[in-house]
Amino acid sequence: MPHLDALLPRIERLLDRLEAPTLTVPDWKRVRAARWSAQAGGLKPILHPQRVALRDLLAIDEQKLRVDANTRQFVAGRPANNVLLTGARGCGKSSLVKAVHAKYAARGLRLIEVDKAGLPHLPDLFDLLADADYRFIVFIDDLSFAEHEAGYASLKAALDGSLAGPSDNVLIYATSNRRHLMPEYMAENLETTYLGGEVQPGEATEEKVSLSDRFGVWVSFHGMDQATYLAIARHWAAALDAPADETFERAALQWSMGRGARNGRVAWQFARDWAGKK
Repeated sequence: MPHLDALLPRIERLLDRLEAPTLTVPDWKRVRAARWSAQAGGLKPILHPQRVALRDLLAIDEQKLRVDANTRQFVAGRPANNVLLTGARGCGKSSLVKAVHAKYAARGLRLIEVDKAGLPHLPDLFDLLADADYRFIVFIDDLSFAEHEAGYASLKAALDGSLAGPSDNVLIYATSNRRHLMPEYMAENLETTYLGGEVQPGEATEEKVSLSDRFGVWVSFHGMDQATYLAIARHWAAALDAPADETFERAALQWSMGRGARNGRVAWQFARDWAGKK
């Protein structure tokens, strides 16, 4: 039956649309942050987002200026770039994104958290946000990829190169401990060639750099010295109404040795422990 054969593809497309979940959109007047999950039906409001003040982020003044300037341009409706924040762990990458969101939320900035499982569904998210009268930062925290991981290609296409890219009211801010978001191996350096005195990386290196290159703003974070760590610990202790005394410095250093790290996160955790005991 020729007419039935022509009808079957249309029936299949209709069934696909019926089976697809209806993606929900929050009331952005009341909701300032949300979590994206296509499998769970769309955007789930975050009712109590973590609030961080820019003034509480110490020893990263240059990083704050760069991210704040880019976000201010974006909120004002001017051209701005996607941002990649990389470097030492615990030095304020995620906190900085939350802080600029808190600063500009009253001016219409909304934050949407996306994990790696949600990356293949970014085009659906972009469709939901395209006509909203708000500005959105899509926030991907602690991002890194293994070899040939599916989300890698999805994010590359979302940043630049796909017809289903974000509209002008959406930017992507991502944090990672890896500069190029993927593991790098010594053997890849063997592919490097020299032509006319110019160093030309091999294909494996070029592929790994190609994702980070699609972020217009790179912001690097670095480890801190002992004096900076202690200053941050004192700041948080005072903020928690448990100021330092003569035993504070030694206790803070012992805490950092126990954690094997000296950074803002460790200083914050020590200050909470100090305040709780006091």
